[in-house]
Amino acid sequence: MTRGVSGGERKRVTTGEMEFGNKYVMMMDEISTGLDSAATFDIITTQRSIAKKFRKTIVISLLQPSPEVFDLFDDVVILNEGRVMYHGPRADALSYFENLGFKCPPRRDVADFLLDLGTDKQSQYEVSSIPSGSIPRTASEYADVFTRSRIYSRMMDDLHGPIPSNLLEDNEKQFAAVPEFHLGFVESTKDVVQRQLKLLSRDTAFLMGRAVMVIFMGLLYASTFYQFDETNSQLVMGIIFNAVMFVALGQQAQIPTFIAAREVFYKQRRSNFFRTASFVLSNSVSQIPVAAIESAVFGSIIYWMCGYVSTIEAYLVFELMLFVTNLAFTAWFFFLSCASPDLNVANPLSMVSVLLFVLFAGFTITKDQIPDYFIWLYWLNPMSWGVRALAVNQYSDSKFDVCVFEGVDYCASFNMTMGEYSLTTFEVPTEKFWLWYGIVFMAAAYVLFMFMSYMALEFHRFEGPENVTLDSENKGNATDDYGLMRTPRGSPTDDET
Repeated sequence: MTRGVSGGERKRVTTGEMEFGNKYVMMMDEISTGLDSAATFDIITTQRSIAKKFRKTIVISLLQPSPEVFDLFDDVVILNEGRVMYHGPRADALSYFENLGFKCPPRRDVADFLLDLGTDKQSQYEVSSIPSGSIPRTASEYADVFTRSRIYSRMMDDLHGPIPSNLLEDNEKQFAAVPEFHLGFVESTKDVVQRQLKLLSRDTAFLMGRAVMVIFMGLLYASTFYQFDETNSQLVMGIIFNAVMFVALGQQAQIPTFIAAREVFYKQRRSNFFRTASFVLSNSVSQIPVAAIESAVFGSIIYWMCGYVSTIEAYLVFELMLFVTNLAFTAWFFFLSCASPDLNVANPLSMVSVLLFVLFAGFTITKDQIPDYFIWLYWLNPMSWGVRALAVNQYSDSKFDVCVFEGVDYCASFNMTMGEYSLTTFEVPTEKFWLWYGIVFMAAAYVLFMFMSYMALEFHRFEGPENVTLDSENKGNATDDYGLMRTPRGSPTDDET
């Protein structure tokens, strides 16, 4: 069994991943969770060095930081129920709360002391020299006291005061020099394609599973229908239908993989690592080798063992049709993965689409038997175009373009050749151009589905805040001046509502 990636390893990789690029503001949420104290100290030390050397602003939320880590920060923000209890220099935090009537014991960590304030544990830090009635106890009371403090007043003066002209010039130069994407479209697409191919090559379980499935199912079909009777059009059409269905619906198993890749895409696209089009194209390109090999192996086994027409042209067209069918349905299930909120929605949608594809493919129910109000499903169904094209590829061969075949005079009995009779049995058109129409339709469907995937990923992403709770009680009114420090945990004030 292959060992997985631990939570700490994932956290370190994500932290390093997000460090790329010249970002002037970095915001990190609980990066110490899952890390030991030494690793946390090293990471925070590095962030402090980056902030000092490159004049960046780095905001980090930590869960119970150690004293050594806490001492690395210049400023500290204490939030409670969405209220700002304190925001100012770290060195002034103890003196500020001492003036409010709280004393940190000598052997108590400053961070733990600050976290206990505003909770039922704060009574142990109260000093007797301060009247009990004047000591804040709730988050809203702490916020009210803070807005009346000198630290808050100095901060508001800095925020609302005039900005030096040299800082404005530096700001314009710095932001004008930062493009939306650091890499060009071609370069970023090339990098993402290489990454997708590498991820695919490393997924040996997936590749081995697909290889075993393709070979096994190919041999199963071929041995069951070995050297079929060419005059039995129902049998021939059934094999064609099953071949198209296997190649098409076998791609449904990739939906969980697509959903997992989408989550990584959301994270990296938020940081403008690459364009959405680069990600969609990389998925398209990475599927081509797999689709080509699957179609070649499965198609070769089926074609020669079952006994289709023995011409190289018909064989190559058969393989090409399976290949574009594979790509088109891979793109379809990729689109469902992009357009669905999660796997619980994508799977039922895929099952419904499979039902429609199979039902209106022209084999289970022939074209003329489909009600007029559902006939559009037949013409829009990629599977029906695949079945129709492969049927025309088989029976339009010169071998079947004869009146007499195996002692039966089809022209005398049915006023058509043997090939035309076999096709019309399932209401398939006899003109050979329907073969090329099918290939073009599959290619167009592939492009359309990938474009729809791009639109879903670019304009309708299923992203939302995690671990967010809303306070049902409005415990006081926050001032508009400090609106920038409100978090999703805070309740809206009357003015905001």
